[in-house]
Amino acid sequence: MALALIGALQVNAQTGKMDDKEIIGTWIMESMQWEGEKKTMCGKESGYSQFKYYGADGEYACAELALTKEGKVVVMPHEYGTYSLKDGWYSEMGREPIKDAIVWVDKTTTKGTWMKRHDIWKKVTLPDKVVKYIMDCCKTKNTPADVQLLIKQNLFK
Repeated sequence: MALALIGALQVNAQTGKMDDKEIIGTWIMESMQWEGEKKTMCGKESGYSQFKYYGADGEYACAELALTKEGKVVVMPHEYGTYSLKDGWYSEMGREPIKDAIVWVDKTTTKGTWMKRHDIWKKVTLPDKVVKYIMDCCKTKNTPADVQLLIKQNLFK
């Protein structure tokens, strides 16, 4: 029975079809390649990566991570909001759903194209403290409306 299940998962992975719920968790960009340019491997060598979190309830967060020359980590929150993935149709932050924006390579690897950039993502397990910190950084990206107004009135006169 277990072998039949493993075989079915392998077939699904080979055809790029996985259960939509497999996206739930933390993902780190492995590589990116703009059309016409050389592939960039993310991580220690480049000092750059991206983080995405997909919650079971549709929660979504995205951040860029970089290492400074001094070896310090800089978290640059990109977005915090919602995502949806249903039958190959993917959307984040309420944008128009795109068919096959996320293509399953296997249970822990996806590939996709965004604005002429080809990405490969790996599902990873990170310490809860790291995930919470990056998520909190992303949440601060959503500045409350009253603070937005005060900033505009005082800094952008």
